[in-house]
Amino acid sequence: MKRLFDIAASATGLLLTSPLLLVVMFLVWWDDRHSPFYIASRVGRGGMPFRMVKMRSMRVGADRTGVSSTSNDDRRITAVGHFIRRFKIDELTQLWNVLIGDMSLVGPRPQVQSGVDVYTVRERDLLSVRPGITDFASIVFSDEGSILAGSNDPDADYDRLIRPWKSRLGLVYVASNSLWLDIRLIVLTIIAIASRASALRGVATILVSLRVDPALIEICRRQRPLVPGSPPGQEFQTG
Repeated sequence: MKRLFDIAASATGLLLTSPLLLVVMFLVWWDDRHSPFYIASRVGRGGMPFRMVKMRSMRVGADRTGVSSTSNDDRRITAVGHFIRRFKIDELTQLWNVLIGDMSLVGPRPQVQSGVDVYTVRERDLLSVRPGITDFASIVFSDEGSILAGSNDPDADYDRLIRPWKSRLGLVYVASNSLWLDIRLIVLTIIAIASRASALRGVATILVSLRVDPALIEICRRQRPLVPGSPPGQEFQTG
């Protein structure tokens, strides 16, 4: 049922957003006369790599700098890129990946191979489902660029401040996923564009109903500064 929903929704989404995508494709191309698409290698279900299609928001060759995490003040982002990132337009092309089966509408966000290589044994459970365009963490950390702004080492700060909670939320989804949960998260993702505060309250409500650790729910409310943490299961990889 989930796969049928993904196919129907992604096909409909591509059809409805095609006028917007065509305009944005032209603007990205016009900015520097290079392809408007960025084909990114990501790790999918079962650890299998796939080619994720994104609307390009950074300069050509930006991925060769060796930095995976991106802050809002990253100089690699183009002028048009700031706009499409703000409204998540760069993610819409991933509906193609959903349609062909590489991804799902909802699921843990796909990671680069270097990120998966440092997964704990517990985190590797994230690879048991198809990666998605959105999930709990996509809503809670939709301001990831702002969190990392001004950082001298975005990748290290991502690992300290975002990865521990993002992975835990991904594991909550893996343990609780259902079509009804997917629909709720899709609705909250849309709501987040207009009112992030409302979307965060919605995430917290779902997590309370799932009886998630109150400390994680408090993190998800985003009413206090993020605190550094350790990835889930890290204790099993030490010693």
